[in-house]
Amino acid sequence: MIARLRGRIDECRPGMAVLDVSGVGYAVHIPLSTYYVISTDDAADASLYVHTHVREDALQLFGFASEDERWIFEQCISISGVGPKLALSILSGIGVDDLREAVRAEDKTRLQRIPGVGRKTAERLMLELRDRLFDAQGNPLGSAAGPLPTPAAPPKKDAVRDDAASALVNLGYAQAAAEKAVDRAIEESGAASLQEVLRAALSGLVR
Repeated sequence: MIARLRGRIDECRPGMAVLDVSGVGYAVHIPLSTYYVISTDDAADASLYVHTHVREDALQLFGFASEDERWIFEQCISISGVGPKLALSILSGIGVDDLREAVRAEDKTRLQRIPGVGRKTAERLMLELRDRLFDAQGNPLGSAAGPLPTPAAPPKKDAVRDDAASALVNLGYAQAAAEKAVDRAIEESGAASLQEVLRAALSGLVR
């Protein structure tokens, strides 16, 4: 089982990264929170905590910039009805800190704004994650390991808009809603980089 990978970033886009580790390219599915951290030029290195997901017909790698992200991803997929794709969407749509806060506050509505999370799934997440993410005293559980930040090069404005909208559509948002959220994020926040635009647009969509 692969638990961690460190190598040169051959490719990095929302949802997927390819790491060259000693000449072998590993395709790793990543949430947007991890993309924000590792997106950079092709010469940069990245270190990812990896969850190896084995099925009868496939072997998939899911990578995370922090051990805490991986841990919460694994808590999510251990819940009935929540597969890796949906768990990745949850982390992309809300992030680990906001997910903890939503569970603590029993804010089902916020979870239901994430594509793929309906009322029943939100209720199941609330019920089962409460005991997985917090101890009896209400203190957060999980690793405190932080991400390994790397700088990101700002792409052109039109490319940012198109890439951000495409990333949101891939997460399950409707094309029109994605484009509207991106345009609003650029206009209201003045965001310039893809990472900034995605953060602002997602914040508007799940608010």
